[in-house]
Amino acid sequence: MAGYGWRAGTGTTPARRSVVRALVFMLLTCAGARGAEYLVYAGTYTRGASKGIYAYRFQTTNGKLTPLGVAAESVNPSFLVEQSNHRFLYAVNEDADGAQPGNTVTAFAIDAKTGKLTLLNQVPSRGEWPCHLALDKTGRWLAVANYGSGTMAIMPVRPDGRLGEAAVVEKHEGSSVNSERQQGPHAHQVVFSPDNRFLLLADLGLDKIFVYRFDAIEGSISPADQPFARVAPGAGVRHLAFHPNGKVVYAINELGSTVTAFRYDPAKGALSDFQSVSTLPEGFKGASTTAEVAVNAAGTVLYGSNRGHDSIAIFSIDPERYTLSAMDHAPTMGKTPRHFALDPTGAHLLVGNQDSNDIVVFRVHPTTGQLTPVGRPITDTPMPVCILFVPLL
Repeated sequence: MAGYGWRAGTGTTPARRSVVRALVFMLLTCAGARGAEYLVYAGTYTRGASKGIYAYRFQTTNGKLTPLGVAAESVNPSFLVEQSNHRFLYAVNEDADGAQPGNTVTAFAIDAKTGKLTLLNQVPSRGEWPCHLALDKTGRWLAVANYGSGTMAIMPVRPDGRLGEAAVVEKHEGSSVNSERQQGPHAHQVVFSPDNRFLLLADLGLDKIFVYRFDAIEGSISPADQPFARVAPGAGVRHLAFHPNGKVVYAINELGSTVTAFRYDPAKGALSDFQSVSTLPEGFKGASTTAEVAVNAAGTVLYGSNRGHDSIAIFSIDPERYTLSAMDHAPTMGKTPRHFALDPTGAHLLVGNQDSNDIVVFRVHPTTGQLTPVGRPITDTPMPVCILFVPLL
């Protein structure tokens, strides 16, 4: 590593290489954190007082989160994603009870000065209860997971940010061992591989991660040579996180409160599991389910949220084997942490506590990754369920 006065050669130990990676990441993070500001958007459920999507201004120098109010009124915008040019934002409109129009995907234009969102258009999600969406690396295609119907759809993104009607709709059949939660397919997340050649679908109802070859020119999919991988029966796979090396995938399992580690073959899209660990502390007996999972940019720490235990589970990642070792459980200072996100510099982590109606800012330790709360919870957003950072242009 030229420029840092020491080079990691083949004779170094895994522990020493891990320390060096962490130190370099700390230096880069500190450099990037000076004066950096972001817009933060919170997606919500609009079953109560919430109006839709809320906006904030975030300063990485001190972790200050300043409310900007309602960015756009929208029905149950429970998951958000932004275009890589930072000009457009997309939201699912989940309809969990049928009382409000939903089951759509909405496109917005972002005003970087005010944080306001301008409606561009809205299209059907081609299923019930859309809960997650993702843009491919070209920005020309958007995939959406529909939890209620267990369907996945792929729709084109036009140059002006508007969405076209879904070109592909995929559905699987079957069930798993939990008769209440796994009576049928429940698509919960869609993830494009780092090289954009594959599309992964986590299905909670079937305990499977489906893998498709993805054609970024046509927006089409076909089953990979190994079309799916399994988690333990009843685990209920929910969300996935790629390691920065692109060769390991971590799956967080909602019903089993576990994380399953998979080796990933970028050439074939094949997954093979090699570890499963609990997200809960030893001896915990209460009811709890998991929600979100993320790996830091250095590839040294994994985070997972526990709803019920109301904590962020923190794991260290072995630099050679990529196995997980439990480090800590940070209380989220609120109830039901459905979603969290690391800021782009890696210096802070924001948690949306759905049932205590607040967002909590944590400072991330630059070497250990452990979390320390910054100030008091922000309580102006009812039922926050998604956190999205958008760089200021």
